[in-house]
Amino acid sequence: MMRIRKKAGKNIRKNITKKILPSFLLPALAACALLTLTGCHGSMGPGTFEVPEEFDDSGEYEITFWAKNDTNKTQTAIYEQAIAGFEKAYPNVKVNLRLYTDYGKIYNDVITNISTNTTPNVCITYPDHIATYLTGMNQVVPLDDLFADEAYGLGGSEVRFDAPVKEEIIPKFLEECRFGGHYYALPYMRSTEACYINKTMVEKMGYTLPEKLTWDFVWEVSEAAMEQDAEENYLVNGQKVLIPFIYKSTDNMMIQMLKQKDAGYSTEEGEILLFNDTTEELLYIIAEHGKTGAFSTFKISSYPANFLNAGQCIFAVDSTAGATWMGTDAPLSDMSEDKVVEFETEVMPIPQFDPEHPQMISQGPSVCIFNKSDPQEVLASWLFVQYLLSNEVQIAYSETEGYVPVTSKAQGSEEYQDYLSRCGEDNGMYYDVKIRAAQLLLDNTDHTFVTPVFNGSTSLRNAAGQLVENTVKSVRRKETINEEYMAELFEDITSLYRLDQPGSSAVPGGSAKEDLGELPQTAVALLASLAGVWGVMIVYFVVQMAAKRKRNAQ
Repeated sequence: MMRIRKKAGKNIRKNITKKILPSFLLPALAACALLTLTGCHGSMGPGTFEVPEEFDDSGEYEITFWAKNDTNKTQTAIYEQAIAGFEKAYPNVKVNLRLYTDYGKIYNDVITNISTNTTPNVCITYPDHIATYLTGMNQVVPLDDLFADEAYGLGGSEVRFDAPVKEEIIPKFLEECRFGGHYYALPYMRSTEACYINKTMVEKMGYTLPEKLTWDFVWEVSEAAMEQDAEENYLVNGQKVLIPFIYKSTDNMMIQMLKQKDAGYSTEEGEILLFNDTTEELLYIIAEHGKTGAFSTFKISSYPANFLNAGQCIFAVDSTAGATWMGTDAPLSDMSEDKVVEFETEVMPIPQFDPEHPQMISQGPSVCIFNKSDPQEVLASWLFVQYLLSNEVQIAYSETEGYVPVTSKAQGSEEYQDYLSRCGEDNGMYYDVKIRAAQLLLDNTDHTFVTPVFNGSTSLRNAAGQLVENTVKSVRRKETINEEYMAELFEDITSLYRLDQPGSSAVPGGSAKEDLGELPQTAVALLASLAGVWGVMIVYFVVQMAAKRKRNAQ
């Protein structure tokens, strides 16, 4: 009996299927099934990566490496030399280099390519950016297993060059690449911010630079420098142009000020604390000095180095990686010689509120690996990333600008120590401002910090800088800066960077884990096709039922 019932039930289902799903619906269902497969491919990405037992020397692999470079041809040559050295060790791997002039462009291109699974193999980037890349499932390879692999891990037994072991990567720098419970990158180079000072002008005004720079000192000297003669020339430089204090990255400015004040910015979980009373107090101070013209920003005025080298700026805050543009004899300065003035350049840590407990940001590029369907291709990418941490690459690249190597192996090497000891020997390789900027970070690594990383932390960082930019622009337009202005500013910036959207990782009081991002286009197409097919089925069913009722009525 049971078999008969099962068979009868099966026949009934067949008959219903034949009646309700005629042949014209089959292509639609087939298309829906295909979209389901492609939708999963587009949204899910490649499978979870597992470290192969051994690297396949018989296969030919081609990997892409996206890197950032401005106009420093020496850096380009170092990338090319690194690729040549790696390909010599692994002849079956070809590395294609693609250079970008801006980290933001790399970020945008990666985001675009995630949806089509056409990301590069290796990418120089920042942890804030990686947090967004992680919204594409399985796209970024977690490196924990690769770190620990005995054969191919950091300094592994089968690695064909002198790679550092995990313990030789500066712990503070390595920890910056860990979030969400995993390592998703390796540090490549590190820098911080420095204050490049026209010491000659400071002393001409009767001031002496303190041992540790404070915000009060910088504001006081900057305001004093605004004094002019009857012909509106500034007394300190005899010119009609002077911006005593210029800050390159105002996001860093606000973030570091808040850190020094022990005020809120964000939590590790992605809760936004930026819009607080301390932020407002700091913006009032910035507005005061922006109003007099004693303070400006890169976005409003231009590169701090250009004003500093022309004798039109006293305090220029920029990355230590930008040291080769700073000073009378700066090797990468693109100003005409007749515009450059002679002055003594001092390099100091950024201004502090509490100089006995300094706080400065740690920054600089890291390297991540994108997942691919072939684990051997991923392993080839990992081996190349390790090569970027070899002494040969680390030391050569750090000597181009004010970066420092990220491994104790490189920092403590005889070659690098010799480089540091020759500070000021010439205005090229041993340019004193550049080496002093690097030494500044080496001496203050323990005083550096990073901001929490989560999907949306890039937007929050941009918002912090925009608060400063908007405030300075407003006082220049002679707008009134008061509580009403601040309330409106906070609201505008929150809206501009979508920090108040439901489900966003950047919601005040919200959690970063709730932000899954927008649906991929393939998923949208899949849902639309499903809705369309069900719509046709429902219409057909209604028509059939109506026809049946009509026949029964007859």
